[in-house]
Amino acid sequence: MSKQEFLDQLRLKLVGLPEKELCERLAFYSEAIDDRIEDGLSEEEAVSDIGTVDEIAAQVISDIPFAKIAKERIKPKRRLGAWEIILIILGSPIWLSLAIAAFAVILSLYVVLWSLIASVWAIFASLAACSVGGVAAGVIFAVTGNFLSGIATVGMGIACAGLAIFAFFGCKAATKGTVMLTKKLALAIKKLFVRKEEAK
Repeated sequence: MSKQEFLDQLRLKLVGLPEKELCERLAFYSEAIDDRIEDGLSEEEAVSDIGTVDEIAAQVISDIPFAKIAKERIKPKRRLGAWEIILIILGSPIWLSLAIAAFAVILSLYVVLWSLIASVWAIFASLAACSVGGVAAGVIFAVTGNFLSGIATVGMGIACAGLAIFAFFGCKAATKGTVMLTKKLALAIKKLFVRKEEAK
């Protein structure tokens, strides 16, 4: 792929970005390709060394704040007519309440998801505390003459320690997965605003 083909494809993938951001990113990758060519690579090698267009577009979209992308997408391409403004105002009780409801549902789902993660970590903390407390209480029981109760309590403390270790790895994996899911959802929402230009 030539440098110009690469830049043209990247421009199509990023067509919904603010014009200033788009120009800066295209200039950056154009210069990066030129630098690699100066280092002795052919144009095709320099382009393939940069990465694929899809990977770069996804990285650029994830780096730009959502507010910038949304502002560019919502900004009208022309002045609104008087009748359009009147329709927006008259329809605001409906569309505004629907927008608020949709935002509230999305926010509540997000809060519930992270509440589940917090609950799983609370279970891990409880198991860890029970293991320490169980071992300490078992030793106290054994020293004070309640030897069998002490052994049983130490055993339960050790069992809780084992469960806490398993819970830790599960909590870590669940947190990592939730963070990845959150990033992917944010990227998907951004991509909805950065639509590819239809071929005419």
